[in-house]
Amino acid sequence: MSTLRMLNEKSENDADIEVSWADQQNINEFSKLNAKIDNLEDQYDKLKQEKEYLDDVSMELELADEDEPIRHKIGDAFVHIPVSEALERVEKDTEKLNLQMESLQSDMTSVQDKMSELKKVLYAKFGNSINLEKD
Repeated sequence: MSTLRMLNEKSENDADIEVSWADQQNINEFSKLNAKIDNLEDQYDKLKQEKEYLDDVSMELELADEDEPIRHKIGDAFVHIPVSEALERVEKDTEKLNLQMESLQSDMTSVQDKMSELKKVLYAKFGNSINLEKD
């Protein structure tokens, strides 16, 4: 788990740095964005795993006998459908996952850009007195 913390240690060259209300808002915003990026990364990893699963299912379906119906899960139930229909459904699900993954990737990039801007502002003011890196 990543944490953000202010370092209490001051060297001889560091002067006391006053944290203004605006500075505290920037620190809080960075903390929120940090939590959001962790959440987005977790969601992305889950979707990536699901996509790998669907790719494996697709490969298995391509090897299956076309004449025999297979059991396919729809909601909470399994129904017997032809292999070709199951392949179409898996392809549609894969396309949906790809779109969701692209959206999450875009969101992560946006959040990382905002975090980079806040890092510049906060490091410019606080220097080594603040740690904004993941532990």
